[in-house]
Amino acid sequence: MDNTAVLLVVAAALTDPQGQILVQRRPAGKAMAGLWEFPGGKVEPGEAPEAALVRELAEELGVNVATEDLTPLAFATAPVGERTLLLLLYRCDRWQGEPQPIDADALDWRRPSALRDLAMPPADLPFIDALAAFESRALE
Repeated sequence: MDNTAVLLVVAAALTDPQGQILVQRRPAGKAMAGLWEFPGGKVEPGEAPEAALVRELAEELGVNVATEDLTPLAFATAPVGERTLLLLLYRCDRWQGEPQPIDADALDWRRPSALRDLAMPPADLPFIDALAAFESRALE
């Protein structure tokens, strides 16, 4: 498979001091409208994944994040038409600004285990267990 068959996407698990994770609902008119997802987006050609995520979080939520505050957490793959989606999830505990639903219908803060109650895209689903495991280690 050549690299053009891979769609590289980054997402953030923005985590508040209570351990809740921010998710956003995809707006009408977009693919997978109505599903809840971790904020993020496509990595542009020549762009580093962390730089792409910083850019996407500013565009989608109106928050500023420093690349050093992004911690790689997990990755997942899913078929998307003729391509394979490679989704990289980063954890982020620090940002500036109040998240706003600029590119979403709604935002919601959830404990990792409560994310299972939401309809989410297939590529996001494996992250729930990773985040729940991270949460349980933090509570020990």
